[in-house]
Amino acid sequence: MFDKSGTKPPPASLESIANQFRLTGWIGFWSQIVLGVVSAIVLLLFAVFSQRTGSPSNNPGTGFGIFLAVCGLIALGMSIYCAFRYTRLGRQLRSSNPANRPRKIYTIQVIKFALVVNLVGMLLSLFGAYAIIGTLFARAISPQAIATGIFDPNRIIGGLDILAVQANTNTIFAHFLGLSSALWLLNRINRS
Repeated sequence: MFDKSGTKPPPASLESIANQFRLTGWIGFWSQIVLGVVSAIVLLLFAVFSQRTGSPSNNPGTGFGIFLAVCGLIALGMSIYCAFRYTRLGRQLRSSNPANRPRKIYTIQVIKFALVVNLVGMLLSLFGAYAIIGTLFARAISPQAIATGIFDPNRIIGGLDILAVQANTNTIFAHFLGLSSALWLLNRINRS
Protein backbone atom coordinates (compact mmCIF):
# COMPACT_ATOMS: atom_id res chain seq x y z
CA MET A 1 0.00 0.00 0.00
CA PHE A 2 1.31 3.45 -0.93
CA ASP A 3 1.04 6.58 1.15
CA LYS A 4 0.48 10.12 -0.17
CA SER A 5 4.12 10.66 -1.16
CA GLY A 6 4.20 7.54 -3.32
CA THR A 7 6.61 5.64 -1.07
CA LYS A 8 5.91 2.36 0.63
CA PRO A 9 6.74 1.40 4.22
CA PRO A 10 9.84 -0.70 4.83
CA PRO A 11 9.48 -4.50 4.74
CA ALA A 12 8.82 -6.26 8.03
CA SER A 13 12.34 -7.73 8.18
CA LEU A 14 13.88 -4.27 7.71
CA GLU A 15 11.54 -2.85 10.34
CA SER A 16 12.70 -5.57 12.74
CA ILE A 17 16.37 -4.80 12.06
CA ALA A 18 15.72 -1.08 12.49
CA ASN A 19 14.10 -1.71 15.89
CA GLN A 20 17.01 -3.90 16.94
CA PHE A 21 19.48 -1.20 15.92
CA ARG A 22 17.65 1.39 17.98
CA LEU A 23 17.25 -0.85 21.04
CA THR A 24 20.83 -2.14 20.91
CA GLY A 25 22.14 1.37 20.34
CA TRP A 26 20.33 2.86 23.32
CA ILE A 27 21.24 -0.02 25.65
CA GLY A 28 24.89 0.17 24.57
CA PHE A 29 24.93 3.96 24.76
CA TRP A 30 23.61 4.24 28.30
CA SER A 31 25.50 1.27 29.74
CA GLN A 32 28.77 2.54 28.28
CA ILE A 33 28.06 6.08 29.45
CA VAL A 34 27.52 4.90 33.04
CA LEU A 35 30.62 2.69 33.07
CA GLY A 36 32.72 5.37 31.35
CA VAL A 37 31.69 8.17 33.71
CA VAL A 38 32.38 6.04 36.80
CA SER A 39 35.79 5.05 35.41
CA ALA A 40 36.66 8.62 34.49
CA ILE A 41 35.75 9.94 37.95
CA VAL A 42 37.76 7.24 39.71
CA LEU A 43 40.79 7.75 37.47
CA LEU A 44 40.56 11.50 38.01
CA LEU A 45 40.49 10.99 41.78
CA PHE A 46 43.43 8.62 41.50
CA ALA A 47 45.39 11.16 39.46
CA VAL A 48 44.69 13.95 41.94
CA PHE A 49 45.41 12.03 45.14
CA SER A 50 48.38 10.04 43.86
CA GLN A 51 50.31 13.24 43.03
CA ARG A 52 50.55 14.26 46.68
CA THR A 53 54.03 13.98 48.15
CA GLY A 54 54.55 10.78 50.04
CA SER A 55 51.76 8.99 48.24
CA PRO A 56 52.63 5.32 47.61
CA SER A 57 50.67 5.43 44.35
CA ASN A 58 53.10 7.95 42.87
CA ASN A 59 55.43 5.75 40.79
CA PRO A 60 56.24 5.57 37.07
CA GLY A 61 54.69 2.14 36.44
CA THR A 62 51.32 3.18 37.77
CA GLY A 63 51.52 6.42 35.78
CA PHE A 64 51.98 4.50 32.53
CA GLY A 65 49.11 2.20 33.46
CA ILE A 66 46.86 5.18 34.13
CA PHE A 67 47.92 6.72 30.80
CA LEU A 68 46.85 3.54 29.00
CA ALA A 69 43.61 3.47 31.00
CA VAL A 70 42.87 7.03 29.89
CA CYS A 71 43.59 6.03 26.28
CA GLY A 72 41.07 3.20 26.78
CA LEU A 73 38.56 5.77 28.04
CA ILE A 74 39.11 7.91 24.95
CA ALA A 75 38.41 4.86 22.79
CA LEU A 76 35.32 4.26 24.94
CA GLY A 77 34.13 7.76 24.03
CA MET A 78 34.39 6.78 20.37
CA SER A 79 32.51 3.56 21.13
CA ILE A 80 29.74 5.53 22.83
CA TYR A 81 29.43 7.61 19.68
CA CYS A 82 29.17 4.40 17.63
CA ALA A 83 26.36 3.16 19.91
CA PHE A 84 24.55 6.45 19.40
CA ARG A 85 25.12 6.08 15.67
CA TYR A 86 23.27 2.74 15.81
CA THR A 87 20.16 4.58 17.03
CA ARG A 88 20.37 7.00 14.11
CA LEU A 89 20.84 4.14 11.66
CA GLY A 90 17.77 2.45 13.13
CA ARG A 91 15.77 5.61 12.55
CA GLN A 92 17.02 5.90 8.97
CA LEU A 93 16.24 2.23 8.27
CA ARG A 94 12.62 2.85 9.28
CA SER A 95 12.22 5.59 6.71
CA SER A 96 9.34 5.10 4.31
CA ASN A 97 11.43 6.59 1.50
CA PRO A 98 13.93 3.94 0.25
CA ALA A 99 16.33 6.70 -0.87
CA ASN A 100 16.73 7.80 2.77
CA ARG A 101 17.66 4.32 4.02
CA PRO A 102 21.38 3.60 4.39
CA ARG A 103 22.78 0.90 2.17
CA LYS A 104 23.66 -2.45 3.69
CA ILE A 105 27.37 -2.03 2.91
CA TYR A 106 27.44 1.34 4.72
CA THR A 107 25.70 -0.12 7.75
CA ILE A 108 28.19 -2.99 7.88
CA GLN A 109 31.09 -0.50 7.64
CA VAL A 110 29.72 1.42 10.63
CA ILE A 111 29.52 -1.80 12.65
CA LYS A 112 33.03 -2.88 11.61
CA PHE A 113 34.40 0.50 12.65
CA ALA A 114 32.78 0.03 16.07
CA LEU A 115 34.36 -3.42 16.32
CA VAL A 116 37.82 -2.01 15.65
CA VAL A 117 37.32 0.85 18.12
CA ASN A 118 36.23 -1.54 20.86
CA LEU A 119 39.04 -4.01 20.18
CA VAL A 120 41.68 -1.26 20.31
CA GLY A 121 40.08 0.24 23.43
CA MET A 122 39.95 -3.13 25.13
CA LEU A 123 43.60 -3.81 24.24
CA LEU A 124 44.72 -0.45 25.64
CA SER A 125 42.69 -0.99 28.81
CA LEU A 126 44.08 -4.50 29.26
CA PHE A 127 47.66 -3.24 28.91
CA GLY A 128 46.81 -0.49 31.40
CA ALA A 129 45.45 -3.09 33.82
CA TYR A 130 48.60 -5.19 33.46
CA ALA A 131 50.80 -2.17 34.17
CA ILE A 132 48.79 -1.11 37.23
CA ILE A 133 48.53 -4.60 38.66
CA GLY A 134 52.22 -5.25 37.96
CA THR A 135 53.30 -2.22 39.94
CA LEU A 136 50.95 -3.11 42.78
CA PHE A 137 52.30 -6.66 42.83
CA ALA A 138 55.89 -5.40 42.83
CA ARG A 139 55.09 -3.10 45.73
CA ALA A 140 53.38 -5.89 47.66
CA ILE A 141 56.26 -8.38 47.40
CA SER A 142 59.09 -5.89 47.84
CA PRO A 143 61.70 -7.43 50.13
CA GLN A 144 62.75 -4.05 51.57
CA ALA A 145 60.34 -4.15 54.49
CA ILE A 146 61.17 -7.77 55.24
CA ALA A 147 64.93 -7.27 55.13
CA THR A 148 65.02 -4.16 57.30
CA GLY A 149 62.24 -5.12 59.68
CA ILE A 150 60.95 -1.56 59.45
CA PHE A 151 57.37 -0.82 58.56
CA ASP A 152 57.27 1.11 55.27
CA PRO A 153 53.90 2.76 54.58
CA ASN A 154 54.85 3.16 50.91
CA ARG A 155 54.57 -0.61 50.49
CA ILE A 156 50.90 -0.75 51.52
CA ILE A 157 48.38 -1.15 48.75
CA GLY A 158 45.62 1.34 49.48
CA GLY A 159 41.99 1.62 48.52
CA LEU A 160 42.79 4.20 45.86
CA ASP A 161 45.05 1.67 44.14
CA ILE A 162 42.25 -0.88 44.06
CA LEU A 163 39.83 1.75 42.72
CA ALA A 164 42.21 2.37 39.81
CA VAL A 165 42.07 -1.34 38.99
CA GLN A 166 38.27 -1.26 39.29
CA ALA A 167 38.02 1.75 36.98
CA ASN A 168 40.09 -0.03 34.38
CA THR A 169 37.95 -3.16 34.75
CA ASN A 170 34.81 -1.06 34.18
CA THR A 171 36.35 0.28 30.97
CA ILE A 172 37.19 -3.22 29.78
CA PHE A 173 33.62 -4.34 30.49
CA ALA A 174 32.22 -1.33 28.62
CA HIS A 175 34.32 -2.26 25.58
CA PHE A 176 33.08 -5.84 25.91
CA LEU A 177 29.51 -4.55 25.77
CA GLY A 178 30.37 -2.54 22.67
CA LEU A 179 31.92 -5.59 21.02
CA SER A 180 28.92 -7.75 21.91
CA SER A 181 26.49 -5.20 20.50
CA ALA A 182 28.42 -4.82 17.26
CA LEU A 183 28.80 -8.56 16.74
CA TRP A 184 25.12 -9.16 17.46
CA LEU A 185 24.04 -6.47 14.99
CA LEU A 186 26.47 -7.73 12.36
CA ASN A 187 25.07 -11.23 12.77
CA ARG A 188 21.53 -9.89 12.50
CA ILE A 189 22.30 -7.97 9.31
CA ASN A 190 24.04 -10.90 7.67
CA ARG A 191 21.02 -13.10 8.32
CA SER A 192 18.72 -10.77 6.38
